[in-house]
Amino acid sequence: MTSAQKRALDELWPQFGIDSTGPIDFQQLFGRDCPVVLEIGFGNGESLATMASDNPDKCYLGVEVHRPGVGNLLLNIERSGQANVRLSQADSVELLNKQIPDDSLSAVQIYFPDPWPKARHHKRRLVQPEFVQLLRRKLKAGGTLHLATDWQEYADHMLDTMEAAEGFANSAGSGQWLPRPGWRPITKFERRGLRLGHRVHDLLYTKL
Repeated sequence: MTSAQKRALDELWPQFGIDSTGPIDFQQLFGRDCPVVLEIGFGNGESLATMASDNPDKCYLGVEVHRPGVGNLLLNIERSGQANVRLSQADSVELLNKQIPDDSLSAVQIYFPDPWPKARHHKRRLVQPEFVQLLRRKLKAGGTLHLATDWQEYADHMLDTMEAAEGFANSAGSGQWLPRPGWRPITKFERRGLRLGHRVHDLLYTKL
C-alpha cells in the first residue's frame, strides 16, 4: 500500500466507507433516491470511478477486500469530487445477506473475478448457482447482472450457470455472448488478459 492510499483510507473512509453491519438505507446513504449499482470486486477501482463519473444519475456501491485497491479508488474519488460512490470492505456474501435489502439493486457488476483455474479450486469461484439466486433476490425486477471474464473455461462455466438460472433472461439471446459494451471501461485485469491473447467474454442478464 502506498502512503497516498493509506492517507486516503485514514481520511476519506469515514466519508465514503460503510462500517456498519446492519441493513443499508440507500436513500440515506447517498442522500437521494437513485438507481443503485453494486460492483463486486472492483480491483483498483479505476473502471468503477469512470462509470460513476460518466453516470452521475446513478449511485455506485463497490465492495472489495484488497485494501490498496480501496485506497486507490478513494484517491480517484477525491480527485474527481464524485459524490455518487460508496465503498465496503465486507465479504460480498455477508454484505448481500445482511446489509442489502431484497429488490433494491438496479444492477450488479462482476468484472474479471478470480477464475480459480485449478479444478480442485473451482468450488471457490464466485459465480455459482446459489450465489446467482442470492443476487436475483437483491435485484429489482428488470435489474441486470453483468459478468465479464477473459478466462475461457470460467466463461463457459458462467454461461452454463446463468443459462440454467431461474428468473433471468440473456439480453444477447439464449446461449449467446454480449459484444463488449462501450459503456464498460477496460479494466486493469482485462488489459493484462488482452496482452496474453485472451478473448474477453461479456454476459448481461435481466431479472424477469
